[in-house]
Amino acid sequence: MSQQETPSTVAGGVAAVVVLAAGQGTRMRSATPKVLHRLGGRSMLGHVLAAAEPLAAGRTVVVVGSGREAVTEHLAEVAPHAAAVVQEQQLGSGHAAAVALAAVPDLEGAVLVVNGDAPLLTSRTLTALVAEHQATGSVFTVLTAEVADPTGLGRIVRDERGAPQAIVEERDATEQQRAIREINAGVYVANAGTLRRVLAGLGTSNAQGEQYLTDALAPLVAGGAPTAAVRADDADDVLGCNDQRELAERRRTLNDRVLDDLMRAGVVVIDPQTTWVDVTAEVAAEAVLHPGTQLLGATTVGAGAVVGPDTTLTDTEVGEGASVVRSHCQLAVIGPAASVGPFSFCRPGTQLARGAKVGAFVETKNVTVGEDSKVPHLSYVGDATIGQGTNVGAATVFVNYDGVAKHRTTIGDHVRIGSDTMLVAPITVGDGAYTAAGSVITTDVPPGAMAVARARQRNVAGWVGRRRPGTPAAEAAAAAGGAAPEPATDTQHAGSTAPSAAPATDDEQQGQP
Repeated sequence: MSQQETPSTVAGGVAAVVVLAAGQGTRMRSATPKVLHRLGGRSMLGHVLAAAEPLAAGRTVVVVGSGREAVTEHLAEVAPHAAAVVQEQQLGSGHAAAVALAAVPDLEGAVLVVNGDAPLLTSRTLTALVAEHQATGSVFTVLTAEVADPTGLGRIVRDERGAPQAIVEERDATEQQRAIREINAGVYVANAGTLRRVLAGLGTSNAQGEQYLTDALAPLVAGGAPTAAVRADDADDVLGCNDQRELAERRRTLNDRVLDDLMRAGVVVIDPQTTWVDVTAEVAAEAVLHPGTQLLGATTVGAGAVVGPDTTLTDTEVGEGASVVRSHCQLAVIGPAASVGPFSFCRPGTQLARGAKVGAFVETKNVTVGEDSKVPHLSYVGDATIGQGTNVGAATVFVNYDGVAKHRTTIGDHVRIGSDTMLVAPITVGDGAYTAAGSVITTDVPPGAMAVARARQRNVAGWVGRRRPGTPAAEAAAAAGGAAPEPATDTQHAGSTAPSAAPATDDEQQGQP
């Protein structure tokens, strides 16, 4: 064993992590680079980087190729400390690893090399691999797994003592080797110097005419260098992802893991088959997730909260004891004991204080709803601040857009907004004020005032009999003793809705909340 092949004991596990993410992924049948396909709240590349993060590597190098611009841009978002290195021609995994090492010529110590399309890898598995690598004094350690169907995967060939001898790709394997069920996971830990030397000598005498990283094991064994193969406890950890069908399978496996962890921690999941929770979401014990629930992004759900059924929350905070039923919320804050739904949409900037309510068929955006205030149903509330203890009647619209700019509405405490009120911003309704049903409010309402902005009702007697004779309505009116038709005049024509100039009085305010 040469000095370059001396085992490394770098603090934190490895000196560097190398992620191979240059492949085109043609079987995905997608314009999206393979490693950027998403599952469980992250890209495949994001999952791999998250699994390797606890190793505290001094450097992270990601080899990019196909779709390099998109991959590099994504990398800057999820792992700005990582360096992207371009593999101009995709000449195999061995060539990709050599390109990565060439970008860090001063690197010494242990290097973890992992494929970027292994989204189920766990930190636990990688930590165990690195620990075994150091404990055995190996210079090249490969992660393996025992699978029921090894078709299409590289086989691990061991000697009679169980030591790894070679990794053979299926297309290059003999019939006897194809019967082996222990497969290569595409994850390796190697001494940097050893890896450089071996990669420099790799040939291309295989079915693909490429440099395989898997071919690095055999010459090391032949040279007497200490090598090792570590079998993963869970074979699912090492599964790659090559097409949309496999991606769907990985999504299901990942989601099952997330839900299993949540249920073990005390979360009630009524139907795991229809409940989807991203790895980036957090759910407290005793929360209840009903069928059809999706918790996406940085969503958090507090203890005792009830979500669903048929609810999607994206980057949303749900407080303790709150309820969200058959609704969509994005970048919203649902306070403790607040409630949303059914069939409502809380758009970005929605903030509900403790005990606030957004009821059925309500849309909100950029709004703060105070403690115990209610928007019970059939309303749009945008660009507004609502105080505490206020009630917004059905079919109310906060008219916030003038065609050029958005304007804000301020509603005070203990206000009663009548049904079918239009609040034309910018406007302020003072504490304790009322608005009459059907009003269009265009100016500020002082505290304690009643705002009325509507035409007085005017009944045109006999209109149906005169204008719709012979219809069921006319017959019904006649049978009920309706007023006899009046002759039409120039000022009282059919269908007239001309308002009276007389002001409304307090006893004329029908329809108040």
